[in-house]
Amino acid sequence: MIIDGPIPLEALVAAAAPPDCGGTAIFVGRVRDHNEGRPVLRLYYECYRSMAEKVIRRIEMNVADETGARSLKIVHRVGWLEVGEAAVAVVAHAGHRAEAFDACRSAIDRVKSEAPIWKKEVYADESQAWVVCQHQHHTKGGDTAHAEQRSADRVF
Repeated sequence: MIIDGPIPLEALVAAAAPPDCGGTAIFVGRVRDHNEGRPVLRLYYECYRSMAEKVIRRIEMNVADETGARSLKIVHRVGWLEVGEAAVAVVAHAGHRAEAFDACRSAIDRVKSEAPIWKKEVYADESQAWVVCQHQHHTKGGDTAHAEQRSADRVF
């Protein structure tokens, strides 16, 4: 789900887990005050909304199937965000904690690499830059340059 305002973290956490689920994992990605040695003041997220919604629904279904999670919800915010605000949240319910943790990690990694969502950083000197949301630990084999090129080549 793509939203324009604050992510309702309490509501996401409070949502009832299926009764056969003993594990719930939650990941919240927040705006941090730096990136690659530069002080960050705020971020702007933009997306191709209809495509992003479809991609996120597909990720939710595929990751649930792959990990055994019984319920998986992804919420990503767009627009201007300040340092400390939640940009993305993933909540996974599964029979056991391992499946729930696996579902959260897989879901956020896939959102970063597959969803048509772009991030602009505003730095302390007021300069701005669109940045690639993938880093070495998100790519197979650590090929960061290849990941950046894939991201640049995506057409939606």
